[in-house]
Amino acid sequence: MPADLIEKTDRYEGMFADALAEAEIAVPTSTPLGEAAADIREMALSYLEDGRHFRENDDPVNALAAFSYGYGWLDAGVRMGLFEIPDETHLFTTE
Repeated sequence: MPADLIEKTDRYEGMFADALAEAEIAVPTSTPLGEAAADIREMALSYLEDGRHFRENDDPVNALAAFSYGYGWLDAGVRMGLFEIPDETHLFTTE
């Protein structure tokens, strides 16, 4: 069982980091929606850092939770149209 958790945690970290690299803020940051997009991006980055901290401290359960939660924030921003993503990506729920 622990190997499954470790593999899943590593996989989610990689997918989340890739998703953050692909998502670009799509609205001017000087607008309220742009500020919201910047806040979402900052929140997602914080969860990525938190997850990495948990993983480095042998806490894969909280690492996976942080990666998943941060990914959810980013995915929600994409669904709301606050971020642009490549057409060929498979990292977001766009429909």
